[in-house]
Amino acid sequence: MNDKILILDFGSQYTQLIARRVRELQVYSEIVPYNKIPQLNDSYKGIILSGSPFSVTDERALRVDLDRLMGRAPLLGICYGAQYLADFYGGRVEASEKREYGKASLGTILAPDPFFASVPADSQVWMSHGDTITKLPGEFEVLAGTESIPVAAFRSRNGGFGQPVYGIQFHPEVTHSLHGRQILRNFVIDICGCKGDWTPAHFVAETVEQLRDQIGSDRVLMALSGGVDSTVGAELLHRAIGDRLHCFFVDNGLLRKGEFEQVLASYQTMGLNIKGIDAREHFYTELAGVSDPEQKRKIIGRVFIEVFEAAAAEYEDITFLGQGTIYPDVIESVSVHGPSVTIKSHHNVGGLPDILKLKIVEPLRMLFKDEVRRVGRELDIPADILGRHPFPGPGLGIRILGDITPDKVSLLQEADAIFINNLKKYDLYDQVWQAGTVLLPIQSVGVMGDERTYEKTAVLRAVSSTDGMTAEWSRLPQDFLATVSSEIINNVKGINRVVYDISTKPPATIEWE
Repeated sequence: MNDKILILDFGSQYTQLIARRVRELQVYSEIVPYNKIPQLNDSYKGIILSGSPFSVTDERALRVDLDRLMGRAPLLGICYGAQYLADFYGGRVEASEKREYGKASLGTILAPDPFFASVPADSQVWMSHGDTITKLPGEFEVLAGTESIPVAAFRSRNGGFGQPVYGIQFHPEVTHSLHGRQILRNFVIDICGCKGDWTPAHFVAETVEQLRDQIGSDRVLMALSGGVDSTVGAELLHRAIGDRLHCFFVDNGLLRKGEFEQVLASYQTMGLNIKGIDAREHFYTELAGVSDPEQKRKIIGRVFIEVFEAAAAEYEDITFLGQGTIYPDVIESVSVHGPSVTIKSHHNVGGLPDILKLKIVEPLRMLFKDEVRRVGRELDIPADILGRHPFPGPGLGIRILGDITPDKVSLLQEADAIFINNLKKYDLYDQVWQAGTVLLPIQSVGVMGDERTYEKTAVLRAVSSTDGMTAEWSRLPQDFLATVSSEIINNVKGINRVVYDISTKPPATIEWE
């Protein structure tokens, strides 16, 4: 049984980051809402209370009975978690002028403690709190302060709770806390005693065994997208049950140039039991004349379900539906603020479970995106699939603004292929998180030779990001952009103008629709 760190989520924007930092120590971390504490067993080696947008002095403050947790395992409260510890046990937390946002320095570390091992006394930390602990309960003592607040870190006195308890008013999980990873390591490895053996190889072996137990002698149906998540999930299932996994790869007519043939060939090389389905005409017919972005998305999702259902009808005795759900989707569905209205329905094949009456199997549901890639490398997934940029479920359907026609798709595929191929040619592809081309529903005047043209505009979009939640536009070299623009205009008849999108997210989104 893996060592675990339980993270109680009080709604902080940094909660997922805490989990990722713990996992970087090769220790499994699990996020649960503050009010849904699981049955604690010996596998839980430590507990972390996250930050929160609420104040502990607020009537709406999120509260949990800490007596249920104390003594079960070492506990760390971060920001709101620390303030809640102080408040719950009778200390004083109040809004004051001594509030801190941004960088601060641990000017004083008052007592030696393994929590601050290898952390210098003047270490830079990142503060983000309006409330301040002005009086600690008697059960705790100060460990460190900053130039602005006397209680930046504290600990329980003499093991009074049976297990060590710590509280910090800064965020060790962000990179601005220069020794934050060391502090988390001290807590997770040294204080909680986690072994740090949760590796990709360990995950593969454990997951394959669990899948065999879960599926037994039954068969699994799975739709693949050509992306990282579904591919890694399928390979894990394939190792567990072999040819009893039946995969489909659907050409919806909205893939990149040559993608259907290339990805299908890669899957066959991997030995997957896969069938390619050419459904282009079905999608084009249903999308004809539709310009509204949301309506396009719904049609693409509905038609995919129709195609998948027709393909599934060819098989009997299928019990499970495989999906490439990853951990952020799981967290979002049980967030502190309630289930999201829409959770990547195109990714999770929304609607299929109800129609097909199948049980769900999700091999990757506890992994973040970067962890999926590491597992993929452990599985020897082809590099051209593992390294692919994220691609939206509706594909080029939301990169063609306005209605969709086969001619527009062909035009965009050609322009996009030039952009992507040049990114690879000039060793820029792996420096960009996501890149793509957008076709605008406008025409502009141009000159080609001695002729006047009136043709379409293409937009190049390239962004740098870690998870897609925020993104900066990529600073691609001007000479490179000039080369791509010239090649598109000279080779793609129908486009006479190329522009580069320099918008950040927020306020803009990565995709245009």
